[in-house]
Amino acid sequence: MKHLIATTALLGTLASAGFAQDLTPMSDEERALFRAEVRAYLFENPEVIMQAVEILQNREAETQAQADIDLVASNSEAIFNDGYSWVGGNPEGDIVLVEFLDYRCGYCKKAHSEVAELLETDGNIKLIVKELPILGDASVLASRFAIAVKQVAGGDSYKAVGDALMSFKGDVTLPALQRLGSTFGLDMEAIEARMNSDEVTAEITATRALAGILAISGTPTFVMHDELVRGYLPLEQMQAVVADKRG
Repeated sequence: MKHLIATTALLGTLASAGFAQDLTPMSDEERALFRAEVRAYLFENPEVIMQAVEILQNREAETQAQADIDLVASNSEAIFNDGYSWVGGNPEGDIVLVEFLDYRCGYCKKAHSEVAELLETDGNIKLIVKELPILGDASVLASRFAIAVKQVAGGDSYKAVGDALMSFKGDVTLPALQRLGSTFGLDMEAIEARMNSDEVTAEITATRALAGILAISGTPTFVMHDELVRGYLPLEQMQAVVADKRG
């Protein structure tokens, strides 16, 4: 499809060039001859199509990147200062990294250790975690548990539970979460009572609404300072983005 679009664009360009030389509309015979010449040229120089596709893709990427920057700017308060998302790393860091995650997402699990290494080796990055359970009821259950832990037991317990959930390999069930909570000495009765509360629901609902505004359809998704990074990003690339943001 992109090849077709690029070819159409190329034909339009060539046609415009032809009309620029002579503003008189082509006759049917002239138009047929022109099309034949263009067809022959493209068959003789097929690399032109690939060059046009590359130009089109670059333009689309630039347009999307600018649109994402505008989205971040217009929703900065909800992204960076929602009042409930957990904050880690260096709270006074010069770069803010926001992660939308799902505990059952394979790429989130893969990114987890790399984000931790980025924070440890850099020391000047503020991390904000946003719960975005999108992979079914078990994901919602895990997020409700984690948020309830945060609300009942505080940020340190939330961090410990979040790390454990990211390395958890079994089925996410209430009995499994009860066992997990007990290993950290948590008040599971209070946490279970909070899991289905309006307070927990409000956090998930607000984050889902924000994800909708930002056109986030998968996890992990990052906001790195002022731009959206959609999908998993290896440590080296995250470091490169951070270096670029610092100028």
